[in-house]
Amino acid sequence: MDTSLLILNAGSSSLKFAVYQANATDDLQVAYRGAFEEIGRNGRFQVFRAPDADGLIDQAIGAANHEQALQQVLDWLETRHPDRAFRAAGHRVVHGGSDYIHPVQVDTTVMADLEKLIPLSPLHQPHNLAGIRALGRLRPDLPQIACFDTAFHHTLPPIARRFALPRELGERGIRRYGFHGLSYEHIASVLPDYLGAAAEGRVVVAHLGNGASLCAMRQGRSVETSMSFTPLDGIPMASRSGALDPGVLLYLLREEGMSPDQLEDLLQHRAGLLGVSGISSDVRELLESDDPHATEALDLFAYRTAQAIAGHAVALGGIDALVFTAGIGEHAAPVRAAICHHLTWLGLTLDMAANQHHGPRISQAVSPVSAWVIPTDEERVIARHAWALTDPASL
Repeated sequence: MDTSLLILNAGSSSLKFAVYQANATDDLQVAYRGAFEEIGRNGRFQVFRAPDADGLIDQAIGAANHEQALQQVLDWLETRHPDRAFRAAGHRVVHGGSDYIHPVQVDTTVMADLEKLIPLSPLHQPHNLAGIRALGRLRPDLPQIACFDTAFHHTLPPIARRFALPRELGERGIRRYGFHGLSYEHIASVLPDYLGAAAEGRVVVAHLGNGASLCAMRQGRSVETSMSFTPLDGIPMASRSGALDPGVLLYLLREEGMSPDQLEDLLQHRAGLLGVSGISSDVRELLESDDPHATEALDLFAYRTAQAIAGHAVALGGIDALVFTAGIGEHAAPVRAAICHHLTWLGLTLDMAANQHHGPRISQAVSPVSAWVIPTDEERVIARHAWALTDPASL
C-alpha cells in the first residue's frame, strides 16, 4: 500500500506543500516541507527536510502558473524518490459553505459546488481550486481530498451563526461561517497535552497571522468565532480591515464614488496594519520601526484583539485559558504582552520571562486564567484526514 501523502495549499502566487510518510503503525511523519513563491514572476523554490528544517534547496526558478509550479515540485520529489507513489493528495480549501462540514474526496460535483463559493472568499477559494485542477491534470488517477477551514465551526450554535438580517437572507446562506478551522482543529487535538483536563473547559484560541481570528471552544468544539460570512470580518489583520461599521461601506460607495472592486481592494489589500501604519503589513517590521504610526497600528491590533477575546468569553460564560498560535501568535512576544495587558481584569497575569521565551505557558502559576503559546500545524490535520479517507477499509 502507498504510504505517502502530498499536502497542498495553493495561494494567489504561491504553492505550499508537504510530504507525509506513514510508518508501520500508520503514524504520519512529515518528510519534506516546501514552497514555490512568486508564481508568474521570478519564482523561488524552497524545500526543507523535516522535522529539523535543514535546507535542501533554495533557488530562483520560473513558473508561469500553478500547474508549472506543481510540475516542478513533482519532478523534484520524483527525482529524489523515483519509487515513491502517493496514496492521495490533501488540499486546504478555505470555504466549504453550509454543505461541506467534513473532508471529502473531490469529484466534478464537489468542484462545481466549491466554485459557487468563490464570491465568499475571493482571495483564497479560486487559488485553492486552481491547485486541485492543476494536480488533476498532472495526476488524474491520484485521489484528492479537500479539507475545509469552515468545517470546524459547524458546531456554532444557531444564535452565533445568525446576522440581524431578514430571515430569508439567512436561509439563502448569508450567515456566519468562520474560518481558520484547520488550525483550530489542530489546537483542539493537542490542548490536552498542554492543559490536561482543563482542555475541556472554556478556551479562547487566537490565531494571529497574516489573517487573524479568534475561536471560543468548549470541550474542544467551536461555539463562537470572530470571522463570519467572509474572512474579512473580526479583528484587524495584516492588510484586511476586520469589522467595520456597514455605514462606512455605504459612505465610500455613495460619497467617495468607489466601485465594488475598488472597495474590495481597499478592504482586502490596503487596510489593517498596513493601512493604519502606512509602512508595512509585517508585524516584525512594525516592531522594529520608531514611527509613531507603526506603534499606533500595533496598539490598535492589540486593543481590538483583546476586546474580541473578552467578547468570546461571553459565549463561554468566562474563560479558563487563552491560547496564542500562528505566525504572530507564536513569535511576537510584545504583541502577546500588549493583548494580555488589556485582559488583566479577567485575572490573566503574564509571566514576562516565559513570554519572551515563547512559552509554552506564558502566564504566572497563580493566574486564574492561563495563557499559552501552542504551535499550529494545519498540514498535519489535512494529512490525517486524507489518510483516513483513503484507507481501503473506509472505501
